[in-house]
Amino acid sequence: MRDVVVSAAVIERDDAFLLTRRAVDTHLGGRWEFPGGKAEAGETLDATLVREIREELGCGVEVGPLLLTTRHAYPDVHVELHFFSARLVGEPLPQLGQEMRWVARDALEALYLPEADADLVAMLTATDRAPEVHE
Repeated sequence: MRDVVVSAAVIERDDAFLLTRRAVDTHLGGRWEFPGGKAEAGETLDATLVREIREELGCGVEVGPLLLTTRHAYPDVHVELHFFSARLVGEPLPQLGQEMRWVARDALEALYLPEADADLVAMLTATDRAPEVHE
């Protein structure tokens, strides 16, 4: 089984979060996710996020504090996922044909998300949650 380290951006605007949809022919295809991706060898988590947002959404990103690190074992891969508060620099425009949408906080739990995102969604939707993440 392979191990993968992922950086993902939690980008909030007007109490909604930016999510993208994975291509159907990929691992976890068709699921919605917080944008980001796999770290390359020797790449820092921040650099991974900057590269992935540029590749996926065609804009810059300012990486803020780490919100959550979680691990999840899928049948074919172990994922170590680092969620960062982030702010876009420019307007996002999907570069890979993926769907993109702003999802209201109270609609996050209804989306078809990867299991590895469950702790983050619980944190973001908790009634006693920490201060909001801002873009």
